[in-house]
Amino acid sequence: MISSKSPLNIIFAGTPEFSASILESILAAGHYVSAVYCQPDRRVGRGKKLSFGPVKSLALEKGIAVEQPVKFNQETDEDGLTANEKLANYNADLMIVVAYGLILPETILKMPKFGCVNIHASLLPRWRGAAPIQRAIETGDQQTGITIMQMDKGLDTGNMLTKQPCEIQSTDTGSVLHDRLVEIACKQINQFLADFSAEKGSSYSPGKVQDNELACYAHKLHKQQAEIDWAQSAVDIERKIRAFNSWPVCFTYVGEHRLRVWQAMVINNAEVMDRFGQDFTPPLNPSAAGDIINVDQQGILIKCGGEQLLLLTQLQADGSRMMNVKEMLNSKKHWFIENSKLGKHCE
Repeated sequence: MISSKSPLNIIFAGTPEFSASILESILAAGHYVSAVYCQPDRRVGRGKKLSFGPVKSLALEKGIAVEQPVKFNQETDEDGLTANEKLANYNADLMIVVAYGLILPETILKMPKFGCVNIHASLLPRWRGAAPIQRAIETGDQQTGITIMQMDKGLDTGNMLTKQPCEIQSTDTGSVLHDRLVEIACKQINQFLADFSAEKGSSYSPGKVQDNELACYAHKLHKQQAEIDWAQSAVDIERKIRAFNSWPVCFTYVGEHRLRVWQAMVINNAEVMDRFGQDFTPPLNPSAAGDIINVDQQGILIKCGGEQLLLLTQLQADGSRMMNVKEMLNSKKHWFIENSKLGKHCE
């Protein structure tokens, strides 16, 4: 049964798994989605095989029309229609956008009867942009959430229609927080749609204007950003390791070997004796950032910037699987004996 007051004609735009989970929830609630928009197929892997994104795969499974324009412009397809004309032909009441990955021009934003709404994984205006989940963890935020906003021509600048907070736990990884926010977003969008009328729109409109002075930009993640700078504090490095788990995953080098770091924990000097015994005396300054302080089955203890140390507990060598330090030392302990510190330029 459709949960809105009147049946809606919805267009859904999104590409990754986050978007697909929300689309599946909307369909499960009985809402009608006439078309799905997602980014063009990509070639992935060593064989460069053409691969469908999660949203497209779900749409095809459900028998929903799929559109994949490279951009919205005046170029025509084999039917002689532009991407704008095709979208207009769906005569949608509402377009729901979730991590689509393409900028929608103002003409598209105004095309559905009630415009376009975006489901964004932060409490706007805190984190606008491509990677709000990871940047919130990396920066040490204690709270994030989901915002549904009315889209305008700016980047995540539209009026906020509904907001649902979510606490960030001290052990949350990017992957864990992603999954928790998906659950919140699914409930939130269906509550929003339950109150939406095909005649009157949403009672949440026009929403609350964002305070631009409070906005931060969550830059897109790149693999090169994942290399660990041991001159940073242990707290900052640990946050980054959690934020970049499960992509792009932080990494460092021991000698010529690259190590992906999946999990680590901050160790204060006061905690060292309790963990490693009364006879253990960690070298203090002038120990340099990146120095390997101790190697045992509990982890690889590393000197960072400042006074704190970082204990690496889950690692992955290139060509191998992720494993705890105890497993890794069974075959690769010599890496850490032959090298006194971590970092790209170490020999």
